[in-house]
Amino acid sequence: MNLSEITVKIHRGHAMKKMQAKSFADLVRMAESLGKYRRRLCIRMHTMSKVPVISIVDDDASGRIALSSLVRSLGYKPCLFASAEDFLASTHRDDTDCLISDVQMPGMTGLELLDELINNGQDIPMILITAYPEETVRRRAEDAGAVGFLSKPFDGQVMIDCIEAIFARA
Repeated sequence: MNLSEITVKIHRGHAMKKMQAKSFADLVRMAESLGKYRRRLCIRMHTMSKVPVISIVDDDASGRIALSSLVRSLGYKPCLFASAEDFLASTHRDDTDCLISDVQMPGMTGLELLDELINNGQDIPMILITAYPEETVRRRAEDAGAVGFLSKPFDGQVMIDCIEAIFARA
């Protein structure tokens, strides 16, 4: 259990205080510091378990939506982007746990996106998808650190296996 926050409510709702700490023991010490009210404290704990975010970058709207449905069905949170530039400019960039990107897109390609992330020190596991599978592109993607390289159309189970392999390593 990843406990990171509790809400302390003093009996009969006279006061309420949210506190955060690194451990449950620290939270209890903080609650006890409320002094005379400590015997009447009702402590409610929240687990702050984060649902992993999978960002999908594809200029094809139907491809984004189909992948979004697959990702959601696996219990992950999909974030959709029509271009690599949109992803790089978004606030979800730092929240992304896995990235699925098309290779061929107008503007920045999926390989260029992978290079950009690596150059900025962001180690986001990435699955590249393409309608034009070329061995040189596959090798370049794998050499750059892509975890998967799938040819469109691909079987949904193959994508599921790639995603599950990424989170099994985490």
